[in-house]
Amino acid sequence: MSSAADRLPPATGAWQEGDDPAWRKFADLGQLELEFGKSLPNVRVAYETWGEISQARDNAVLLQHALTADAHAVGPARPGQPTEGWWSDVVGPGKALDTNRWFVVAGNVLGGCQGTTGPSSLAPDREPWGSRWPRISIRDQVAAEVGLADYLGIDRFAFVIGGSMGGMRSLEWAVAHQDRLNAAVILACGAVATADQIATQTAQIQAITLDPYWNGGDYHGAPEGQGPHRGMGIARRFAHRSYRTESEFAERFGNQPQPGEDAYSSLIPGVNADAGRFAVSSYLDYQADKLAWRFDAGTYVALTDAMNTFDVGRGRGGVASALASIDRPVAVAGLSSDRLYPLYLQRDLADQIPTVAGLQVIESPFGHDGFLLESQAVGAIVGRALARN
Repeated sequence: MSSAADRLPPATGAWQEGDDPAWRKFADLGQLELEFGKSLPNVRVAYETWGEISQARDNAVLLQHALTADAHAVGPARPGQPTEGWWSDVVGPGKALDTNRWFVVAGNVLGGCQGTTGPSSLAPDREPWGSRWPRISIRDQVAAEVGLADYLGIDRFAFVIGGSMGGMRSLEWAVAHQDRLNAAVILACGAVATADQIATQTAQIQAITLDPYWNGGDYHGAPEGQGPHRGMGIARRFAHRSYRTESEFAERFGNQPQPGEDAYSSLIPGVNADAGRFAVSSYLDYQADKLAWRFDAGTYVALTDAMNTFDVGRGRGGVASALASIDRPVAVAGLSSDRLYPLYLQRDLADQIPTVAGLQVIESPFGHDGFLLESQAVGAIVGRALARN
């Protein structure tokens, strides 16, 4: 019945400076000016690629990861890489995104903790950024991706594809950098953060920043076990519940106790150390435990805040005006059971982007996570978009 806090992970689950496995590449982009008025010197972006660039350099596809993923879209977990590829069923030889045809690029997002400059990275004084990390936006993340494209000598992506936070970046590409892509696939996101999303995500940020070990963001290098893991765990529990559905939880767990534990004893969970848990509580504990070991709390805060400030129409005459300006072919898809990014948000995108042929709906019991789990349906959408354009 142990949790991440009980097992005392290191202060940060982030990639560490000096971890340079051969399969992870790096682009040093120099200084980046930020939307909210500050700048970052010496920005580095970690990335991975699959397939070969064509002689005409016209077959590049940019994959956009979501909040707690990274550039490792394809392949097994490895030393220095704690997770398996998040789209291995979609990307590869002979798959929907066929790497015999396409040169696929995935970068770890600005603010990340798997090799790209973020709160756990070293600032120019060789100390972690920590509390000095500036506020970043989805637009800043895309600006770093434009820099990565320049570094790779890619003038134009054939496609930009992403879901959730990755979908936001794909949409930003389609609005702000139409001269740099031919088409886009946007999954499971909207054009602007909703009040419900901001409320849920703000609670997650506060769970972390109110952890006594947060230390204003300057916990990097703290003794083992003295990072904001309890706050991270609470944030992850909030988030993971929003990623799945009530019906899935009802079917998988109901109100059953975790096997071997007495959820109906006289002991109160969270108060008494030996209290039994419900099965769904154990499941959320497991999800929290996994994230605390591999992900940096400062990154979680920075990226969640970037999603809160997302508004593709800001400074562009509003959402309708921004979406109406898109002239590249766009495919938009959503999940039938998504309660974090409900289907009406994707319908609004499909209705207002003039180049969308119609909303594509993935029937799934898995909620928001369906864009990662329903690989056959997602692969079909990607495959149709690639063939059509």
